[in-house]
Amino acid sequence: MLDRAWIAAHIPHQGDICLLDAVREWSPARIRCASASHRRADHPLRADGRLGAACGIEYAAQAMAVHGALMAGDDAPPRQGFLASVRGVEFKVDQLDDIAGELDIEAERLSGDDHNILYRFELRGDGRVLLAGRAAVILNAEALK
Repeated sequence: MLDRAWIAAHIPHQGDICLLDAVREWSPARIRCASASHRRADHPLRADGRLGAACGIEYAAQAMAVHGALMAGDDAPPRQGFLASVRGVEFKVDQLDDIAGELDIEAERLSGDDHNILYRFELRGDGRVLLAGRAAVILNAEALK
C-alpha cells in the first residue's frame, strides 16, 4: 500500500489539495485509492459549510494522476495533465462531508495512448456508490501552451 507521502511526491497536487490518503491496489488497467479527507472542516474545496458531491470528480482526477505516476515509474517527475471533459456523471448524493466512512475511489482506464486517456471512475462510501462517470484526460498539457 502506498501512503499519502508517496502520493504527494508523485503528483502535482500538493499540500491540502492532495486529497488521497492511500493507494489500496493498482494494475495497468485500474487503481483503487482511499481517503478520509472529505470529513475535514478545513477541506480546501468546502464551500458554504459543505463539500458538494461534484468535488468527488477531483478525488477521481487525483486517482487518475496517481495511476499515471505509477505507470510512468518511480524515477519520472510528476506529469502535468488536465481533465478535458467529464461525461455521464451520476450523482447519488448531494454532498460528501456527511459520509461517515472512508471514500473508496476507483478509476479504470478504458482506452488511450501517451497523450490522451479515457477513464471510468466511481466513488463509494458507507457501502454505496456516491458518484460515477467517465473522464477524458490530456497528459501532454505542456504541448498545449
